[in-house]
Amino acid sequence: MKPTIKIDSTQTPDGKTMVLCKHDRDYSIALDGQEIMTSRETESELELARLGCDKIKNRPRPKVLIGGLGLGFTLRETLDLLPGNGQVVVAELLPDLVRWNREVLGELANHPLADKRVVVKSRDVRKVIQESNGAFDAILLDVDNGPNAMTHGENAKLYSSYGIASALQALRPGGCLAIWSVTADAHFERRVRRNGLAVRGFRVRAYKASKSRSRTVWTIAQEARALPSRPEEDRPRRPSKKRTPKPS
Repeated sequence: MKPTIKIDSTQTPDGKTMVLCKHDRDYSIALDGQEIMTSRETESELELARLGCDKIKNRPRPKVLIGGLGLGFTLRETLDLLPGNGQVVVAELLPDLVRWNREVLGELANHPLADKRVVVKSRDVRKVIQESNGAFDAILLDVDNGPNAMTHGENAKLYSSYGIASALQALRPGGCLAIWSVTADAHFERRVRRNGLAVRGFRVRAYKASKSRSRTVWTIAQEARALPSRPEEDRPRRPSKKRTPKPS
């Protein structure tokens, strides 16, 4: 059995330890001993880009903000979806995570940080959003595993009513906010709806061959027409009605 090799570690703003490891050909990142991302499971990160960019990818000079670099798979898929004159701003709070992507992880997603369309800001994505009124066609958030923040307590503000409103304010007309989450959260979705916003949740696979849809991507906008269409397989199934047999 091949060993798991520790490559590097860093501290989060909350003082937790984040560790980058490699096992065979796979890379993973753990937080205080709990694995939070791995190159074995990337399909939901790709879906975040596909769903968030669905209605804006063919706009002239589209501009997308990604909050949370991760292992670079959402960034790669976004670049592949956008035209050559598009731009992607990546806001990543941890400079060491950016460095890991440049020096170690780049080969996983074909070195997306080397693309000239990418601008990296080693800043809190909330600050970038607050300073970017009407700047983006789409915002893709993959921060702290979703509304239940675990890396940095301040990240929970991203998913508050004020945080969602700020994100939508940073969008151009018809823009879309997409949020990745490790779990479903009915309370979060109800809160967004109560604020009068259009929201559509998608259950997505953690990895392509998986039969279960264990991850969630929410798409949120001012109007429903800015949201991606819900595939037939993602729609809730209604119970079939029992037919009363016709009298013979």
